[in-house]
Amino acid sequence: MNKEILVAKHVTKIYGVGTKHPVTALQDISLKMYEGDFICVMGPSGSGKSTFINTLSTIDVPTKGQVFINGTEVRAMGENEVGRFRYKNLGFIFQEFNLLDSLTIFENIAIPLTLSDIPLNEIKERVSNIAMKLSVDMLLDKYPHECSGGQRQRAAIARALVTQPKLIVADEPTGNLDSQNSHDLLELFKRLNEEEGVSILMVTHDSMIASYSQKLLYIKDGQIAETIEKGQLSQKEYFYKIVDVNSVESQKLFVDEQV
Repeated sequence: MNKEILVAKHVTKIYGVGTKHPVTALQDISLKMYEGDFICVMGPSGSGKSTFINTLSTIDVPTKGQVFINGTEVRAMGENEVGRFRYKNLGFIFQEFNLLDSLTIFENIAIPLTLSDIPLNEIKERVSNIAMKLSVDMLLDKYPHECSGGQRQRAAIARALVTQPKLIVADEPTGNLDSQNSHDLLELFKRLNEEEGVSILMVTHDSMIASYSQKLLYIKDGQIAETIEKGQLSQKEYFYKIVDVNSVESQKLFVDEQV
């Protein structure tokens, strides 16, 4: 069996603890993610999707419960230690790309290596290698505003992968891309996952995007309401299963709102 890369045990996240109106964003979530998994997270707006991946990936801290990444408990680390751990073990890809306009594409990709005190010659080699793999090697001297949306997203992916992480966390990574660039990005994710064993935890609202994953977690009211595994299904069959779950859960949500 593959190595456990992420383990969540009874994770709860409450905002406004100690106030008159605390909000429970996550409630008693447990999950095991293994090396090579590709898990997608879906759910209605306000269901806790982003809180879910943020809490599981060191960006946020659970109010209760435990999160282990590569066997290390996140809550047991100090703030500085968490920062170093994050850069070494995780790669983040966001909808907004989060590239710094004042830095070149090379400098943007190199950020996590620079923060990890990697020697300059190794930084150059790693950035060059990942840029070539993602076809942005001709853009390294350009600034983000000189690049297209697809090119900026590839640069953001290069930055996420340059530390050679075992887990990529992606929050609506195709949100600002057209259909062709979205397809290219998902094919890239699929290749990284299947050929290089990179684990991916991704939030999306799009059933077609979700159909590239191996497993779907449907989040509702801060809990995992449904789990679907692709197994031996074709991507088309898996897609229709995801659509069915979305449809059923949306109908339930509509009925609940009317009551």
